[in-house]
Order: sequence, then structure tokens, then C-alpha cells
Amino acid sequence: MMKLFLPQTQLEEWALGDKADLKDGKLVVMAEGGASFPAVPAVHFVQLVTGEDTHKLVAKVKTEAQLQSLGAEQMADSVILGESAYEVVPGYLTEVAAAPRPADKKPSSETDLLAAFILNKMG
Repeated sequence: MMKLFLPQTQLEEWALGDKADLKDGKLVVMAEGGASFPAVPAVHFVQLVTGEDTHKLVAKVKTEAQLQSLGAEQMADSVILGESAYEVVPGYLTEVAAAPRPADKKPSSETDLLAAFILNKMG
């Protein structure tokens, strides 16, 4: 299984282009005939703004449930945890099964296609 973080801005771009959208907690990829993958709200910790990174969150992705268990508060593109404030990128975390494949071979399953699509757009 491969976990992929999808920034909200990227999802909005895909939705405007009718490429993919979020519906009922699932990422629906239109190019794949509506194939869907579970997606949960999450944030990517970009940098520490104030305080100390005692929880080692910079460069990590945490779901809303994980933030709640830590006692953290998210407000737009910021997360406050105790005396520390972080800049974050809001988005969604999805998980797909993607088997390794040779670079010259085309993706064969919906999950391979989603991973290739997402990694191509993110790269």
C-alpha cells in the first residue's frame, strides 16, 4: 500500500478540470470511469513558525484524527500544538495499492493509474 498526500489546491484544480473530485470521503478519478479511493482530511507540516518541534512534525502528514489525539488545533494553513505553531498545507490522505513496475511498462490497474496520475501531477 502506498499513502499519498493530496494538497487541497491540487484537488481543486483536478475538480475544475473534471479529472478527479472528492465525494462522500472518497477520491473519485473520472479518467478511470469513476474509480474511487478512500480519502481522509489531513495536513502536511511544512515548517515550524514558533516554539519547538518537540513532536517532530515538520515534513510529516497527520490526519484530523491524529491531530485531535495530539491535542492540536488546525486553523486554515496553521496548526497550534501547545506553545508551538506550524505552517501546514491542508489536503487529504489516500491509500492505494501500487506494485512496482518497470519504467517502460504502462500502469495496469486503477490503483497504478491513480498513483501514476497523482505522482505525475505532483512531480
